[in-house]
Amino acid sequence: MKEKIIEKANDMFLSFGFKSVTMDDLASELGISKKTIYAHFQNKTKLVEATTDHLFCTISDGIDSILEENKEPIEELYAIKAFVMYHLKDEKTSPQYQLQKYYPRIHSSLKVRQFETMQECVIENLERGIKTGVFRENIDIEIISRLYFMGMTGIKDQEMFPIQHFPVSKLMTDYLEYHVRGIATEKGLKILDNLLKQP
Repeated sequence: MKEKIIEKANDMFLSFGFKSVTMDDLASELGISKKTIYAHFQNKTKLVEATTDHLFCTISDGIDSILEENKEPIEELYAIKAFVMYHLKDEKTSPQYQLQKYYPRIHSSLKVRQFETMQECVIENLERGIKTGVFRENIDIEIISRLYFMGMTGIKDQEMFPIQHFPVSKLMTDYLEYHVRGIATEKGLKILDNLLKQP
C-alpha cells in the first residue's frame, strides 16, 4: 500500500503541484481513508519527502541505464533530457519551484543529491565528448559541469522564467542547445544540427 500511495502522490504532485494536492484529495483518488495514508506517513511533509526520494531514484536509475548504452555524447544529453521531461510530466506545475517555496528543507537536500549525481554524469559526458572530438579540448570541465548544473536549476526559477511565458520543455531544449553550442567543435555542431532537425 505504501508504494501505491507514493506512486499516486507522485503523479498528483507533478500534475497539480505540491501545495494544491491535499491528503483528502489523495485519499479520495486512491479510494482509501486518510487514516490509511497517515498509517504510513506521519504528515504531508513526510509524504512529500518519500515522493521526491522515489522520483529522484527513478530518474537516477533511468539516467544510469541511458549512460550504460554508451551513446554518442551529444545524443546522450538529449536522451537524458527527454527521459527527465517524461518523468517530470514536462514540469507543467513547476514542482521544483513549489518544493523550494513550501518545503525548503526537502528542496535543499534534494538539490545536493541532484548536484552530486549530475556532476558525475556531466563530467563523464564532457570527457568523452573531448575524446571523441565533439567538444573543444580547451574547455574547463570543472567549470562547465557546474555552469550546466546552475543553468539547469536556474531556468526553473519562476520569477526569472514565469511558466506562462516560458514553457519548461522549450526552456530545457533551448538551454541544452545553448550549452552544446558553447562547447562543441565543428564535428559536434553537425551532430547537434542533425538532432535538432529530428521531429
